[in-house]
Amino acid sequence: MAWGVGFAQTTPPIGSQASMFNQVKSWMAETHKVNAAEVTIAPLDPRVQIQACSKSLTVDHPFSSKDTVRVRCVDPVWQLYLQVSMPMPPPPVQANAQAGNQGKPVTSSASPAVAPVSKTVVVPKKLIQRGTVIEADMLEEVSQTGGQADNSLLQSIKDALTAEAVRDLSAGQALRSSDVRRAILVKQGQLVTMTVGDKSGFLITVRVEALQDGRMGEQVRLKNTESGRQISGVVTGPSMVKGLQ
Repeated sequence: MAWGVGFAQTTPPIGSQASMFNQVKSWMAETHKVNAAEVTIAPLDPRVQIQACSKSLTVDHPFSSKDTVRVRCVDPVWQLYLQVSMPMPPPPVQANAQAGNQGKPVTSSASPAVAPVSKTVVVPKKLIQRGTVIEADMLEEVSQTGGQADNSLLQSIKDALTAEAVRDLSAGQALRSSDVRRAILVKQGQLVTMTVGDKSGFLITVRVEALQDGRMGEQVRLKNTESGRQISGVVTGPSMVKGLQ
């Protein structure tokens, strides 16, 4: 049984990470109508090794936030989560309401009233201390009216799950993507549950020892405590990994 994380077979193993990043940037550019050169992708953990994949990559936003991109391959089955950022769109240019009046003073007139814009933001129910792994019952979604558009604000509780606070977060404070980061869900030396296969066919569950820390979507080295054999898996949740077939 072979183990590893991979992507498109048509790209050689050397430089495969750069090729994957280029595909993600192109997808971001097409999806959000931005310049691909201005899309920034956070570096991968150096422990993650990219291996060739026999199928084309699938790229999407798994959450409502545009700051996280998921890259998946179906053969072998694996997925990676990437943190991305892109430039803020320029403010819309208001056209002169009186065509042909260039160079002439415009008579002032009362502007129509603009209804305040309401948006959903995520706030802590109580103080969340730095380093705390965030759970759903710690947060709530509230409606916020007014203020300038801020694409860094989290709009759904699920965007903050399996993440940890990078600073103390006050109750009622609207959370931004910079306030959280992916939490370490698997710790070195810990016994974790590994699944191999899928529910539609066969599914095997075993207990293995983690040989390194890992966050959601990261590949980690594991050891079968009975045979001593080292294997690899992808972190799928707290103390949970999926074997790479």
